[in-house]
Amino acid sequence: MSGEFEMAGAIAEGGMWARVAEPGAGEAHAEGHGKCLNCGTVLTGPHCHQCGQAAHVHRSISAFWHDILHGVLHFDGKFWNTLPLLAWQPGHLTRRYIHGERAKFISPMALFLFAIFLMFAIFSYVGSPNFTGEKPGSASADGVNLVDINNSDWRGTMRAELAKLEAKIAEREAELKQLPADSPSRPKIEAQIRDLKSDANGLSFATGGKPLYTELLAEDGTPLPENFEFNTDVNTGFPAFDAWINKVAAKAKKNPELLLYKMQSNGYKFAWLLIPLSIPFVWLATIGKRGHHFYDHAVFTTYSIAFMSLLFIVVTLSVKFNLMPGLVITAALFYAPFHMYRQLRHAYGTSRIGGVFRLALLLGCTGIVVLLFLTILINLGLIG
Repeated sequence: MSGEFEMAGAIAEGGMWARVAEPGAGEAHAEGHGKCLNCGTVLTGPHCHQCGQAAHVHRSISAFWHDILHGVLHFDGKFWNTLPLLAWQPGHLTRRYIHGERAKFISPMALFLFAIFLMFAIFSYVGSPNFTGEKPGSASADGVNLVDINNSDWRGTMRAELAKLEAKIAEREAELKQLPADSPSRPKIEAQIRDLKSDANGLSFATGGKPLYTELLAEDGTPLPENFEFNTDVNTGFPAFDAWINKVAAKAKKNPELLLYKMQSNGYKFAWLLIPLSIPFVWLATIGKRGHHFYDHAVFTTYSIAFMSLLFIVVTLSVKFNLMPGLVITAALFYAPFHMYRQLRHAYGTSRIGGVFRLALLLGCTGIVVLLFLTILINLGLIG
């Protein structure tokens, strides 16, 4: 039950931050008469032109709940004006917002904030893969509470696979011992044992950081010691940098679960970094299109990231509740680049062929942005 409350709290928090980014949402629709109840200015319309308060104020319990829903979800004409255009005609939405149609649409930053907080809320409810091997509610070696961080144990699965491989190796080795030295079947079984041991080494590296069968790794055929460990220290020739990078690498190797937890917790807090990271690449992808400023690229980027976040939420929920996940994932993989193409073409007025080429460049740049963002999260996790 705590997951549902945490999700609701995160959604409310996102709505309130979005409200800060866009405080005026146009609640009042009726004409006002008399004086403003807040500042006493004579009213000439549905809002006071001096302080901005609505001319008509409610004092009913239904209006109170409406204010809550509106403050959290912007549940008014702006929502219904913005979402359909964002989903199907993002280029028109971007262009219209840039050229001054602001009052009828949710601002890109408000929509971005709400989408990011909503995504965090969904992940808090749905959960994410368990990299700890510990039960929910336990604490890590560094004392970090791992309650509800994870729902599955990938290391436990790998250890189970490793146990199966060891059983097969033991079976093949027992079979090999029963064969005479000159049996023609020995080379085949020995090759099978080597392959099984190689697979076991891979799983052993992933779960324990060192090989299980070191004899397969010696270049000259001499078996390596049982306690052999590879030297993974970085040596760039700069002692201070080497000491720092080896220290953080040792920290990550010692407790990778804590690093993942920090990356998850920092992910939504620093999601805004995706905007400044993306703007130069959007400029690069639209170079040659005159009359556009970096503000235009910022609006384009923010609306695009907000939509991709909402799309990712839909995919996550379809997988969680098993609502045709294969179809939804396939549709999302095809629609995401198509959405970027439509936004590029109509926001910047490109031709079809030009839009395709610019899309290809932008997709490549998107990969760079994601890599930079993950690098930042990893470094924040290691330093923190």
